Order: sequence, then structure tokens, then C-alpha cells
Amino acid sequence: MVSQVLNGIAASDGIAIAKSYRLVAPDLSYSKTKITDVDAEVTRLSNALVRAKQTVAQIKANAVKSMGAHEAAVFDAHLEILSDPELIKQIVRLIRDSRFNAETALTSVTDDYIDMFQNMRDNSYMQGRASDIQDVTKRVMANLLGVTLPNPALIDHEVIVVAHDLTPSDTAQLDRRFVKGFITDVGGRTSHSAIMARTLEIPAVVGVGDATDAINDGETLIVDGLHGQAVQQPTEAEVAKFQHLAADYTAQRIEWRRLKFAPSLTKDGVSHLITANIGTPADLQAVLDNGADGIGLFRSEFLYMDADNWPTEDQQFSAYRDVVAKLGDQPVVVRTMDIGGDKGLSYLQLPDEMNPFMGYRAIRISLNRTDIFRTQLRALLRASAYGNLWIMFPMIATLPELRQAKQIYREERQKLIAASIPVGEVRLGMMIEVPAAAVLADQFAKEVDFMSIGTNDLIGYTMAADRTNERVSYLYQPYNPSILRLIKNVIDACHREGKVAAMCGEMAGDQIAVPILIGMGLDEFSMSASSILKTRALFRRLDSTQMVDLANRAINAETNEAVIRLVDETVF
Repeated sequence: MVSQVLNGIAASDGIAIAKSYRLVAPDLSYSKTKITDVDAEVTRLSNALVRAKQTVAQIKANAVKSMGAHEAAVFDAHLEILSDPELIKQIVRLIRDSRFNAETALTSVTDDYIDMFQNMRDNSYMQGRASDIQDVTKRVMANLLGVTLPNPALIDHEVIVVAHDLTPSDTAQLDRRFVKGFITDVGGRTSHSAIMARTLEIPAVVGVGDATDAINDGETLIVDGLHGQAVQQPTEAEVAKFQHLAADYTAQRIEWRRLKFAPSLTKDGVSHLITANIGTPADLQAVLDNGADGIGLFRSEFLYMDADNWPTEDQQFSAYRDVVAKLGDQPVVVRTMDIGGDKGLSYLQLPDEMNPFMGYRAIRISLNRTDIFRTQLRALLRASAYGNLWIMFPMIATLPELRQAKQIYREERQKLIAASIPVGEVRLGMMIEVPAAAVLADQFAKEVDFMSIGTNDLIGYTMAADRTNERVSYLYQPYNPSILRLIKNVIDACHREGKVAAMCGEMAGDQIAVPILIGMGLDEFSMSASSILKTRALFRRLDSTQMVDLANRAINAETNEAVIRLVDETVF
């Protein structure tokens, strides 16, 4: 077969060569048919259940090794369902009474259970059981139909994952020992799959378009995350060429690693913080390995997404404390739960919305479900006694929202102090993601200790462009002068009030954006850990005074492309 080059977006640096693993859901459709041999059909069902139990047991064993016994306990519920005598009896009875095939009986019985549990809206545990039954039913159905149900948790050899897209729950199951790269049909540099690839420090090419159609399971692939290309069935010469490029990149990384303990200074000695974005305590090692100046974004929602029910106060406290204690005096900024949009929970029934990214999510859920919010705040406050903890609220759009969140925080703080439970000094801040908040930054800056600009959403909302929609992806323009003016307005507002101006969106580690942000006076740049040393090296090439002039010229440019040319001519 002749090699094929697939072009996409360079989402995470590096080069990998491995066999493909298609993470694509198979067709589980079936025909409702009458049967003549009832006993044979019941045996088909029994065999499918046995194979499903064997697979789940293997997944659980792998999860115990990679995530620990507590996190792997979710699979116990799946094993219980697969062995539930009442459930199995109902399916068998329906096969015998109706004389329909096992697929039809399985669907009919499990659909009734799923509907019953989903309608228990005041019982999050039982709603979670509905999700468990859906997962188990899918697995048994695949066995009945004789198709393979891919599962990232079962990967036990070096592969390059090929998928239409990768959800946060998909990536949470990936073992970085074996997953050497990603290729996806959709997405951009700010999609979750791209962000997770950078967190895992593996190369990724996204937005390829037809990768899942073009690539077969088990064929040799090259992922070039430096230039945004994937090569199918490469020739020996192409393999040799990319091995050479990979060696060059490795040598560059070794050079950058000399800056691990160096201060984050510009050429003329101006100091900034370069901090890391993380999702769970498991990401902490990469933060330490890359010499971060702290953590500028702890995405606390992953603690909820990795659980099968609401994490308790003690479970959250343990996770926050572990990170804060290991960072010592360095700041750890925790974003309160940002669920919604494309980040759901099996045990939280979210409304069906025309545009969930602008709907019931983040702080809007927290202020509505104050029981959940108060539990998280208590856990954070307790953890603050072990280090330098900062808390920020996501998706703030109005001053009353911010004030309500602060009031709940103050109430929980006073309760802990009254109970003689130690709490530390905590800085309170907010994310700037909503354009309304960016425009009114001068008012918000009076009421917080810091602001962190979440450019991923701010750009999408400002340009009215869904970053996951390929048809409008051209409008996702981080260097558009309108975006730059909003960012500068936020930084200036913070500085007038003597507050810290940070950025935790992917733009903070963007090599085109960094010179402009230095010129604007951004105090803290928070990014994927894999981008830290590369960015620290860039800092050392930049004179902050010259960058002030560059920033002024950029915000007065006309287009995104004009700004790119300006930076290329001035810096590169």
C-alpha cells in the first residue's frame, strides 16, 4: 500500500510512530426477529453475559493498577448488574414468552430499568445506576452481535489512538505508557482532546476530517504533532525521516530542560510567573518535572468526572491538600466545578439545551445547587491550611453572581473557623470568559484578588464561533484585535487596582501570543506543563520594552492574520 499523508491541526508537539487503535463505536443496530430454538437463544444470552463479565473484570484490574482501587470501584456496579438474577430472569422470561431474539429482549428489559432510574430526579445515586445499565447493555449487545466494543482502558501495547473526537472521560482512561499519540476527525488546539494530549505530553493532530474513515485498525501510523500531519502506512524512508525529526525534537527538549530551575525572566530581567494547568493530582508530576512556578489552573471538575457519585468533602479535601502541600509556597489556583457544556456527569441530570455551552453550567450550577458548592468550598478551605491556595469562580457574567459566590465562601469560612478547623489565607478570584465581564473588568477588579482570563471560551463567545464546529473554525481567532483589546482591558483594570492579571487559556502558551501578552503586562501565564520550558526559553529572547510597542501595534491591527505577520517580523 502506498503511504498517505493526512493533514490536520498541530495540537501537541512531538512525533510518534506506532500501530493505530480506532476508538470508534461499532454499529449496534439489530433486527427484531422471531426465533424457533428458545434454548439456543438463552444460551446465546448467557455466553454474551459471561464474556461481558470477563471484559469488565479485566478493565477493573487494569484500572486498579493505573488509577487505584477507589477509582476502579465503579466497575463493581457493572459486575453486579451483569450477575443480577432478577434482571437476567426477566430477559430470559421475555425470550421464552415472546419468542423474540435475545437482542430484542435485552433492550426491552434494560430500557424499562433505565427509564425508571432516570426518572428518580431527586436521587442522584439511582440516576447513576441508569448510566451503569446503559454501559453494561452496550457491552452485552456487542457480544450478541459479534462486534468489538473498543475500550481505551484495555489498551496494553503502544498505539496511536484514532477517534472522531476524544471526550474528557475517554482521555481519563488512557494509559500514557501505551498511548503514544492522538489523531481525531474534529477539534482544534483548544479542544479537550488537544488539551489532554498536551497534559499527557504526547503528540496529537486534530481536525483531520476523515481519519476514522481512512485509517484501519492495526496499521502503522506516524503522528507529526509539530507540523499537523499524519502518515498512513509510511515507507521505510519516511519512517527514517521522522525518526530523525523525532531525535532533533528530543535534543531540543533536552536543551529546554536546562531551564527547569531557571527564573521566568525576559531578556531585560522582567519577572513573570509561568504556571501549569492540571486536571487531577496525577498530573502533578509533569508540573514538577517541567519546573512550573505554581499551578494556575486546577480543573476541579475532573474529580467529579472520575467519580460515580458526588465526591465527598473528605475525598475532595484529600485531593486538594495533596497538591497544595507538594507545591509549598507556590500558588495553586483551583477553579470551582466547571460542569456543563461538553462536560457532563452520569449522576447529574442536566437539561437538554439548544446551546449548552451558554446554558446551565459552571458557576450557574454551583449557585443553584449550593449544597454541592458549599461542600467543595469547605474542602478547599480545609486544604488551604497546607499551602498557598487560591480559589477562582468560572463563567462569572455579572457582579451579583460574583457577590453571591463570595458570600457563600465567607459563610463556609466562618463555620470552619467557629468549629476550630484550621484554614489558611486564601485569595479569591474569577475567570474572565464572558465578554460582558471583560468589558466591565474595572468594576470586577475592585472585588477580587486576581483575574484569570480563560481565552478558550472568551474567544468563542466574542467571535460567536463554536470551537468544535469545523464550518466556523476559521472564526476562532486568538490574535484578532478585538480579542487583544478585551485582554488588554482586563490586564489594565487589574493593574489599576493592584491586582494580579493571569491567563489560563491555551493562548497563554501560544508562541505567537506570548510576546504580545508580555507587552501588555500579563503577570501570570498558565499552560499545559509540556509548554512551560519552551515558553521560558522564548521569554529569554524577548525585551519587554520592545514588546510594549509590539502589543500596541497588534491591538491597532485590522485582522488576525496581520497580527501573526507582525509577530513573525518582530520576533521570529
